[in-house]
Amino acid sequence: MANDGHAALQPQGALQSAGIWADVRPGVWLAGGLVLAFLLLFFVLPVARVFVTAFLDGDNSLTLGHFGAFFAQDLMRESFFNSLYVAVMSAIFAALIAVPLAYFTVRFDFRGAILIQTLGVLPLIMPPFVGAVALQLIFGRSGTLNLLLNDWFGFTLPIMEGLNGVIFVEAIHYFPFILMNLTVALRNIDGAMEEAAMNLGCKGWRLFWRVIFPLGLPGFVAGASLVFVKVFDDLGTPLVMGQTNMLAPQAYLRITQVGLEDPMGYVISVIMIVFSIAAMVISARSLKGRDFSTLQKGGASIQRRRLSTIEGAMAYLWIGVILLITLSPHIGVLLLSFAQVWSFSPLPDAYTLEHYTTVFQDSSGMIRNTLIYCGLAAGLDVLLGVTIAYLILRTRLPARQWLDWIATASLAVPGIVLAIGFLRLFKGVTVPGTDVLLTSTWLAIMLAYAVRRLPYALRSCMAALQQVHISLEEAAESLGATKMRSIRRVLVPLMTGGILAGFVTSFITAAVELSATIMLVSADSQAPMSYGIYLYMQSVAGRGPGAALGVLAILVVAVGTYLSHVVVERTSSRLAPSKEHSS
Repeated sequence: MANDGHAALQPQGALQSAGIWADVRPGVWLAGGLVLAFLLLFFVLPVARVFVTAFLDGDNSLTLGHFGAFFAQDLMRESFFNSLYVAVMSAIFAALIAVPLAYFTVRFDFRGAILIQTLGVLPLIMPPFVGAVALQLIFGRSGTLNLLLNDWFGFTLPIMEGLNGVIFVEAIHYFPFILMNLTVALRNIDGAMEEAAMNLGCKGWRLFWRVIFPLGLPGFVAGASLVFVKVFDDLGTPLVMGQTNMLAPQAYLRITQVGLEDPMGYVISVIMIVFSIAAMVISARSLKGRDFSTLQKGGASIQRRRLSTIEGAMAYLWIGVILLITLSPHIGVLLLSFAQVWSFSPLPDAYTLEHYTTVFQDSSGMIRNTLIYCGLAAGLDVLLGVTIAYLILRTRLPARQWLDWIATASLAVPGIVLAIGFLRLFKGVTVPGTDVLLTSTWLAIMLAYAVRRLPYALRSCMAALQQVHISLEEAAESLGATKMRSIRRVLVPLMTGGILAGFVTSFITAAVELSATIMLVSADSQAPMSYGIYLYMQSVAGRGPGAALGVLAILVVAVGTYLSHVVVERTSSRLAPSKEHSS
């Protein structure tokens, strides 16, 4: 009888398992299969090919010899430690800018706090390699600051010399990641904890260091780890500044000068991926086991204290100096775009509009290419983002969470590594129906953009779908609508704000992508704006048109960011319940 009972249990478990699989619609299987196929073909396999090549010898046998050869070369060891040094120091200097700025605007009550935070985010809309040229003209050896210091006081500051210059540029560009995350974290701190500490005699610097900052540590660590990863993987800034003794430039030079068969480029790529992932893991594990939660989530945040007249003046002076430094790339690029002559002088000697004329005459194709590539990539990202979000939140597709994990993993893969993987995996592959190599077409550039920016669109679509109750779809289906019709007529319109935010975020971040672009552009006719700016900046004569093209890129990103905020705000207000309904 026991055996009979045991045998009876097996069919029941098998039926439950079969029920889960049978409960999934054929359309869901098809959508999941198509998304998985895209991620495997254009992300997992290219990156895997890079990893495999790094561990293969000439006769395709496994070896660690390439890594031994890497660390045996003085240049490679120097590049490795230089990249670590620049990434760590950039994160530290970015923190020195962001932490006081976030604390001042959240802790103290003074006019212009919102404007200050808005201006503090502006550096992100400019590619760092564009700002590098402008900062050289302002803070370089013969820049505005050092010319004035030499005339007035007889000394200069080596701000833009060597790796210090790269650190300066990267810290100024990426500090908003810490500013935004830390500001949100500080605003969520329960004011009762601050009051309890003050009642026990904890004030001033001790209050900040022992109570407020530790409670905001999750936001700080999240921002600092992003800065580290972004700087460690950056290619454009070191190249523009002539600092090739770093990992990303070395990977680029090995592949472009030695060739795709050179294993050292793949070894560098593997090291960059491993350290990017390690930075994310370490940042997460460093906070593990520590409690940062508060009891009064909906309660009052930390008290905003009014500054005295002298304190206010000092705070405004300090914040003004910081914002002047962080916005100097924008100022420098704008001046350079109008400068006829700017050499060994604090400001341009003469101004002209010729650079913009040159750009519109010679680079209109780059602007058109940017709109096409980024528009198609962002559209593809939104389509994939909506599909993945729906599969995860609205279906019982087995292992559906893996789609999210795989798509999000592209954040840890540098653009140059993905581009190398494309060139290696699709070597010799032609576009169907033609004899044209896939890697020599603009399709490769567009697909790389789509893979790199998919996490941004996915997060927006996931957030938008989470705010749409499933009962709205069920109501439409109960009235006779098919599943596809309810998605098209009910779900997608309610997700419009998140979809548009994801589209714009993917578009504007792809518009300033250089690391993948520089590897995949095979002809000048394919070049987007980011590649055009890089080419212009290679010569002194081309810096004016390059700056003009950079200003246009900044305008595209700024307008796109503004429109996304407007659309999301209007969509939110339109979908929000009216006061009559709520009452």
